[in-house]
Amino acid sequence: MTPAQTSKCPEDLREITFDSAATPNIVTKSYRYAVERYTLGTSLQPLLLHGDALSTLKEFPNDSIDCVMTSPPYWGKREYESGGIGNESDYKDFVKDLALVFLELKRVLKPTGSFWLNIGDSYANKGLLGIPWRLAFELTDRQGWVLRNSVIWNKVKSGMDNSKDRLGNVHENIFHFVKQAKNYYYDADAIRSKPREAKIVNGSVISATGVSGIRYKRQIELSTDLSPEQKVNALQELNSMLSDIVAGKVSDFRMIIRSQQRATHSDSERLSGRAKELRDKGFYFLRYHPNGSKPTDVWDIIPEDTQNREYHFAPYPEDLCRLPLLATCPNEGIVFDPFCGTGTTLLAARNLGRKSIGIDLSRQYLDFAEERCRSLV
Repeated sequence: MTPAQTSKCPEDLREITFDSAATPNIVTKSYRYAVERYTLGTSLQPLLLHGDALSTLKEFPNDSIDCVMTSPPYWGKREYESGGIGNESDYKDFVKDLALVFLELKRVLKPTGSFWLNIGDSYANKGLLGIPWRLAFELTDRQGWVLRNSVIWNKVKSGMDNSKDRLGNVHENIFHFVKQAKNYYYDADAIRSKPREAKIVNGSVISATGVSGIRYKRQIELSTDLSPEQKVNALQELNSMLSDIVAGKVSDFRMIIRSQQRATHSDSERLSGRAKELRDKGFYFLRYHPNGSKPTDVWDIIPEDTQNREYHFAPYPEDLCRLPLLATCPNEGIVFDPFCGTGTTLLAARNLGRKSIGIDLSRQYLDFAEERCRSLV
């Protein structure tokens, strides 16, 4: 820290009290100054704050965090050290307690930031409670969060389930919230998969689905459902699309011609812009981005392996954090987890070159989180 930076700090905050020399990144008080100092630094080692999420968050500066990803304790699943959220006698109180934390979190998140929430459901009296969606509605209806995606995490394999009167549970919810509907940070190119690619064979463009430009031209020419003017426009736009393929501006395409191909969207002109386009023009194109396609909202990711581990690991795996952090945290941004546990979100951030801050009520978990991330130095 430069002298100018130091002089701006209140006298009683100039020296941060760390818990021990062996774990210098675990802070036990003066959280605000610790966060401000960490923000000014360049180290990728996570800043770990020992305390409960709500009271610790209250010391954070406004608009100081770029991206939040967390998996809070689930209601009624296990007894957590020092009590805390998840041990409420009524699930409604659990939802209220989490909502209080997330309202404070909204204050510290930058306007351009994103909040990713992984939350599992619970049963009571044999009834599935719907906790994830109860919480999501609380955040959107009462706190003004904007829900951009509801992701299904397919865990591929389920845990022990001895019930004989229902299906096994193999999925959890991940919600993507933002503070504002537009102009939040989102790098779609960072998470695109390998693109579908058209090929050029003997001078003809062949789409990844095996349809050639020549075939589309014939369908246009032979159509009895397009007017002469629509045929001319369709051929012009098709030639333009084929040129974009050759130039690498588009990786692949599909052409939907009225009465030739099945529409890919709703047939209702009231609901679908594609339906209106098909009615007015007689055709439309699906263009595939040259950098690949975006991931869908169903993720097949195997949970963290907890066998033969000295410490408890939540099933929340590092791979679950990868897409959210790449898409919604800038390279120079700060990732935050208010229920960091053994540090999976922080570890993912460290591996992706992002700074991170975590809070947890359990000192034991923080010790292990610090150990996991320190091993990467």
